[in-house]
Amino acid sequence: MKSLAATLLFSAAMVGAGATLALADDAKQCTDGVAMIKAEIAKAPPKATLDKLNKALKGAEREMGEKEYDECVDFVNDAKKAVKG
Repeated sequence: MKSLAATLLFSAAMVGAGATLALADDAKQCTDGVAMIKAEIAKAPPKATLDKLNKALKGAEREMGEKEYDECVDFVNDAKKAVKG
């Protein structure tokens, strides 16, 4: 019985550690993505692309402030699509 409890506790700890690593990864992708969006805006793209980039930047910065990094990454991905055309 102790072995089962130890196994369950270990499994829960590993799931928690994995979630923490994923959150850290999303946070880095978010921060790097916001910098990328700003760099693309600085290149003065066509108006349609610029509008999409500004919208993505606004959303990404909002989500970053709320520490919703996975949603920030979604906005970063939108910006990448806008740049690719």
